[in-house]
Amino acid sequence: MPEGDTIRWHAGRIRPVLEGQVPDVVRTHPRFALDRWGERLAGRAVERVDAYGKHLFLRFDGGLVLHSHLGMVGTWGVYGPGRRWGRSPRRAWLVMRVGETEIVQFDGPTLELVTQGRVRFDQRLAGLGPDVLADEFDGSEFLRRLRGDDPTRPIGDALLDQRTVAGIGNLWKAEGCWEAGVDPWRPASAVADADVLEIISRVRPRMADSARHGPRVIEARVYGRAGQPCPRCGTRIRSRGQGDANRTTYWCPGCQR
Repeated sequence: MPEGDTIRWHAGRIRPVLEGQVPDVVRTHPRFALDRWGERLAGRAVERVDAYGKHLFLRFDGGLVLHSHLGMVGTWGVYGPGRRWGRSPRRAWLVMRVGETEIVQFDGPTLELVTQGRVRFDQRLAGLGPDVLADEFDGSEFLRRLRGDDPTRPIGDALLDQRTVAGIGNLWKAEGCWEAGVDPWRPASAVADADVLEIISRVRPRMADSARHGPRVIEARVYGRAGQPCPRCGTRIRSRGQGDANRTTYWCPGCQR
C-alpha cells in the first residue's frame, strides 16, 4: 500500500500542473457517470493540492474537494505530451488535462467528490492521528493516542493504526523499528515513550527524502530482506505475519530488543 511519503510525492508532482489552474478536461470512469463530476467541476480552479497521511486532496474553488485514498493498488500518473500511460485506460478512474499534460488516477478503493464541510466532519478523516510527515509532528498527541489503545498490542501493529499516527505503513513500520532498535513484537506498554518517539524521529527524515525524490530512492535495511544478514549486526533477518491483517513484519532478532 502506498504510504504517506508516496502520497506526498504524488501531490508534489500534481501540484505544479493543477494548482491555480482550471482543468481543460475532467473525465471519469463510467462508474462515476451519474455523479456528473465533469459538469460540477467545469470552470473551477484547483486552489490547493495537499496530503495528510495516506490521503490526497484536490481542493477546487467553490468548496468542492476530490478525496483520494489509493489502498493497495491505486496510483496517480502525470503524463506530458505523447507520454504513454502506465496502466490500461480501462483502469483510469479520473483524467484531468491542463494544456498537454494529463493527471490520471488509476484504481484504488476511494475516489470521491465531496464538499469541504463533509471533509471536515468525515469521521474517517477526523479520526486520523498526527501526520508523520507534518512540518511539526505532534508527539504528545501521538503518545496520547498510543497509550489509549490496547497496551498488549505489539508496537509494530500499533504503528500501522492510522488513528494513532497517519502515514506509516508496513515498510516504514519495519524500517522505523529497526532504526530505533525496537523489537516490533514488544507490547506497546513495554516500549518507553522515548523509544516510541525515537522510531518516529528516525523514520521521518527517510520518509521526507522519499516524498521529495520518489519511493524508488528507498534502500530498505530490513523490509523485504528476510534471510539476509542484518546490516547492523549480521544476524539473519526474520519475517512473519503480524496483527489482524497478517501484514508481514521484518525484523532482526539480534539487535532489536
